[in-house]
Amino acid sequence: MSIDHGRLARLLGGEDLAWLVGRCRRRMERAQSLAASVTLSGATGRQRAAVHRLLGRPPRPGSALTVSLSAVDEVVRRSGACPDGLAAAVVALTGEVTDRAAAEADRDRRWRGAFAPLEAAVAHRPELAGWLHGVHSTGLVRRLAATPESAAPLLADLAEVIGSLPATGEPLGRLAARATGSAHALDPDRPLATLALGAARALSGLPDGTGAEWRREVWASVGALRDEVSSTVLTLGLPGDARTSTGRALAAWHETGQPAVLTLRQLVRDPPLPCGPEVLVCENPVVVSTAADRLGAGCLPLVCTSGQPGAAVLHLLRQLTSAGAALRYHGDFDWGGLRVGNVVFARVPATPWRFRTADYLAAAHRGQDLIGTPVVAAWDGGLGAAMRETGVAVEEEHVIDDLLTDLAG
Repeated sequence: MSIDHGRLARLLGGEDLAWLVGRCRRRMERAQSLAASVTLSGATGRQRAAVHRLLGRPPRPGSALTVSLSAVDEVVRRSGACPDGLAAAVVALTGEVTDRAAAEADRDRRWRGAFAPLEAAVAHRPELAGWLHGVHSTGLVRRLAATPESAAPLLADLAEVIGSLPATGEPLGRLAARATGSAHALDPDRPLATLALGAARALSGLPDGTGAEWRREVWASVGALRDEVSSTVLTLGLPGDARTSTGRALAAWHETGQPAVLTLRQLVRDPPLPCGPEVLVCENPVVVSTAADRLGAGCLPLVCTSGQPGAAVLHLLRQLTSAGAALRYHGDFDWGGLRVGNVVFARVPATPWRFRTADYLAAAHRGQDLIGTPVVAAWDGGLGAAMRETGVAVEEEHVIDDLLTDLAG
């Protein structure tokens, strides 16, 4: 039956009845019956008068205004403004009404469909269960892809990437092309990379972090190489082995007492076999070059971080600890050196090597002026305070003889 829009607007369209129409619409959106009453607290005189005119009788006295929607429905039908009743009138005045519960159920169904490939990929990988729960609970996917339809291809690609991990020293671009069809799908600025990197970190158990070196380290930990030959680690005295090409190269350099530079590619694709019970780690290449000059092939296994440790350094150190080697670390006694030390001790299970407060105080007479912004040494709470009080920086070059004594075994 037709609606008389002019009459309906005069009947229910006024400002003073907007609250009543709004309440009806909200009930309809929630699939609630209109055979009920609604109450407005603190109603104005104009709102009370409008209800009086609508229903033909004054509302009960008091600050609250209660209206029977069944009575309004009867008035709307009888007036001829909307013979189909109040629900149809609300639609005519405010537009089509969506059943929120049904719409939410439909959205949930579509999101479940979008997640289905990922759920299947993770179903038999318990090490990823916590990561997947975090993806759901944080709403990360919905921030990266606002709708189930846009999320579906992203999550399907993510499932393919996860199915390819861990890799065996495969370049990241090649892995991305194989899994998704695009060599750039795992570039750092892509939504897929954000999600896949979290899965890779969960698989490897690495701590959270940021920055290009951290991303490279995470990918390397699951056998995917990014900038595989530009990330390197300087070593001396690693004995090598006869079973791997990297090991044979190390053995040759060890025999001649020469330093060896290993790439991330070599460490992931062709890792050398374990080297022994203890490995010493230094911050500066000068320690390696001096040890090569003075000790040659007699030097104990030594790895150099070359400042802040990159992906190749950390990957090698983790390989060594996984094989049972104990790591001992020494760095510069300056603020930059403490920052490097904090990273090393946070990322790998190393212990200090002549790198505590007592070692600093014993060597302070050899140092130079300490400058820069102070840092707390996470492994020795008193070290930073001692350095501030003394005002002296002691670099590895200043204690090179002590370090060589230890490296000589």
